[in-house]
Amino acid sequence: MKSLKNSGQWISLGVLVGSSILALSYFLTHKKQELPIFSPTDFNPELVDVTLQQKTTNHTVSDFSLLNQNGETITQKDYQNKIYVVDFFFTRCPSICPIMTNNMGKIQAAFEEDERVKLLSISVTPKLDSIPVLKEYALKKGVIDSKWNITSGDKKHIYNLARRSYFAVVDEGDGGLQDFIHTPNFILVDTKKQIRGVYNGIKDEEIKRLLLDIETLIN
Repeated sequence: MKSLKNSGQWISLGVLVGSSILALSYFLTHKKQELPIFSPTDFNPELVDVTLQQKTTNHTVSDFSLLNQNGETITQKDYQNKIYVVDFFFTRCPSICPIMTNNMGKIQAAFEEDERVKLLSISVTPKLDSIPVLKEYALKKGVIDSKWNITSGDKKHIYNLARRSYFAVVDEGDGGLQDFIHTPNFILVDTKKQIRGVYNGIKDEEIKRLLLDIETLIN
């Protein structure tokens, strides 16, 4: 009887230890999968407007008003409760932009059937990228209108978004005639308008990481 009793105690101890290991494993796995919430202090100060450099919490991307490839006004309401990826490009760019756009196309294909995920491309040369130009570009790149907005708008508004909202560029400027930005960064935004990741949009390994991070936010 005593032997049976001891055996039962060992079994109970084994179950307890096993359960603890499983619980710890679950915790560590899910903790690792959590994505950070980026605030201005998490970025290189050169990327952040001086008025925001001391902000440590609660940064959300600003409201915006842009025109897409169909001449429709696009605002935050079109991305409400969505996970989305933002990039800054221009249609005449001969270097990094074609690679970036192709990679945005890969994201579109990966989540084509998932209404929770959208894309937003913003032109940094809005005077050159008129609605007809954006439309031709969108058709050429296989853009799905309901999934991906290729946009233009007021230059100062766009450059403020890049510098003070999405922290996409290092160089300073006023959004004036001579001001120009060029960045390979993709920015991942969650359903609460919080930045959850920044990725080099021309590197395959970064795109793979971005796809996994989108899945993490979905799940």
